Amino acid sequence: MSDRQTEFWQGARLSVPVVVASAPFAILFGALAVDNGFSVAEATLMSATIFGGASQLVGIELFGQHVAPWLIVLSIFAVNFRHVLYSAAIGPHIAHWPWVQQAIGYFFLTDPQYAEAERIREQGEKVGFAWYMGMALTLYICWVVESCIGALFGRLIPDPHAIGLDFLLPIYFLGLVMSFRKRPRWLPIVVASAVASMIAYKTVGSPWHVSIGALAGVLFAAAMPVRPGEAATVDETAEVVS
Repeated sequence: MSDRQTEFWQGARLSVPVVVASAPFAILFGALAVDNGFSVAEATLMSATIFGGASQLVGIELFGQHVAPWLIVLSIFAVNFRHVLYSAAIGPHIAHWPWVQQAIGYFFLTDPQYAEAERIREQGEKVGFAWYMGMALTLYICWVVESCIGALFGRLIPDPHAIGLDFLLPIYFLGLVMSFRKRPRWLPIVVASAVASMIAYKTVGSPWHVSIGALAGVLFAAAMPVRPGEAATVDETAEVVS
């Protein structure tokens, strides 16, 4: 097996916990999409083109309320704003890729993809395209297939809230946050971002609390005095926490 094949399968193996944790949400999305008037093909196409769990769920909810299209677009932008921060942070680490590969990489950039890429970089290794796509393609294919399954059979599945399936993904993201706990100023940044997000959730509402929490963490990190060499890791911690 070539080095690229080995890297690809290493990335694919890393995606397994994410696939398991996100499966209930993909299935739930498919079921909700059909309930809101989407066909199975339309629900599957939305997962294939947007590839953003939270933004898809927000979009479906707003579609069902028949709100103005511009408000749907603005709400989805609010949920996905953190990806602007992810892109800025990961950009220097994939700058050695050809521009076509970079464009593909940005399309597949998700929360776990960013976190794992950061871990690879911290180990002193380059973020390779084969490794990146091994994880990305596995996540993408499973998300699209699970969305289709949800659209087809979602109504046969019991309420995921009742059996606790909706808690799998938050647990996974908590694990991602904890994996960065050795970084400088980790705890105060986590607290600042979490408190801002909770206040925003209670006052402004969803989905704005996601972006507000992210910005609060980044601004707090930028305002804190840091020693030379710490600035990059502090800002990246704020982005992951959000």
